[in-house]
Amino acid sequence: MNWLDRATGLTALDAGARAALAPLSAVTLAKGEVLFSPGEAARGFVVVLRGRVEVCLTGPTGRDILLYAIEPGQSCVQSTLGLLGGADYTGEAVTTSECELVFVPRARFLDLLDRSHGFRGFVFGAFADRMQDMMLLLEKVAFQKVESRLAAALLARAEGDVLHLTHAELAVQIGTAREVVSRRLDALARRGIVRLDRGAVTLSDRAALTALAAIDAPGV
Repeated sequence: MNWLDRATGLTALDAGARAALAPLSAVTLAKGEVLFSPGEAARGFVVVLRGRVEVCLTGPTGRDILLYAIEPGQSCVQSTLGLLGGADYTGEAVTTSECELVFVPRARFLDLLDRSHGFRGFVFGAFADRMQDMMLLLEKVAFQKVESRLAAALLARAEGDVLHLTHAELAVQIGTAREVVSRRLDALARRGIVRLDRGAVTLSDRAALTALAAIDAPGV
């Protein structure tokens, strides 16, 4: 099967765009591989077919914050900005699961953006969605309490009732320090809302977490 038939948002491209993209090959990357790092120039546009890539920003103190994740049908705003405006990457993109993706070289990306209505619609539609996500992130970090952000992250990332993330990884997810996450998790554990094990958090009271996540949540 042609990879374009599996690409969310690209299945209805015009014949010319499909002909330009079809020769590109999908590659599989293992978990933990770096797609780009700060200071590098954008060389192309990535289409994710399977898996998840997270883009993080590191501050001058060394603390990381998750800017956004790229999953099938979503785009990398830093790549789009770099390809259109020439800015270097400021964040780092790392695969958080095994990923299958296609790399569209810069020249082909710009050519298709110029002449294919369908491809242009996909790129800017995904870009608009991503910018909305980043505005929501800014609103959460600025106005929502850490405990509420932590509760929302636990609910969103748990597999069943278990979350396999370290305290440091959770801190990146919600834009705070590891020590803060550890204190908040200890407090939740004392209240019986979660149970803490080595390398895992078990959600004991989803209703209580849902109520916490709703406090000061954007749009609530």
